[in-house]
Amino acid sequence: MTDLVLHEIRKTYGDNVVLDGFFATFPAGLCTCIMGPSGCGKTTLLRILLGLEIPDAGTVTGRPDRCSAVFQENRLFESFSALSNLSAVAKRGDKALLLQHLAELGLEESAHAPVSTLSGGMKRRVAIARAVLVPGELLVLDEPFTGLDRETKELVLSYVKRHTKGRTLVLVTHDPAERDALADQVIDMTPQ
Repeated sequence: MTDLVLHEIRKTYGDNVVLDGFFATFPAGLCTCIMGPSGCGKTTLLRILLGLEIPDAGTVTGRPDRCSAVFQENRLFESFSALSNLSAVAKRGDKALLLQHLAELGLEESAHAPVSTLSGGMKRRVAIARAVLVPGELLVLDEPFTGLDRETKELVLSYVKRHTKGRTLVLVTHDPAERDALADQVIDMTPQ
């Protein structure tokens, strides 16, 4: 595993300059937290890290072949069960493991229910479990704990810490408590 490095990144949409000369190193195996006001380019930066957007200039080095993400939207298979959503990304034959992950997130009784019938917070936990279960070196989390009450958020933060040791995490959040719980380093994108 190598560090993920962005060098002189520039990204524009028409006349709107979102990133200009952006530099950052995301150390392998650690969690980097990105903070800043809405509209400062955090989500665009994540999309570049994942290879979903191409920068207009600059380089990205060290991006692993396999990445996973929790986007601001859950992006689940709504007609599938919670268990089936996890099965879509996990190794075959790991049903007991998948059920364990759901149980750790307080979703054991909802494992077989269609995701469309779950509450927003339950869907969020399924989306987080699915991203955690994708085998890969990079996990990108774009405001992943939005919509979770304080007690559930603590449960999920603990789950993420337990199951992502040794992986490179990039977390976007506005919440200092989430930053403090997970981050090894912080990048502040507040415009100067």
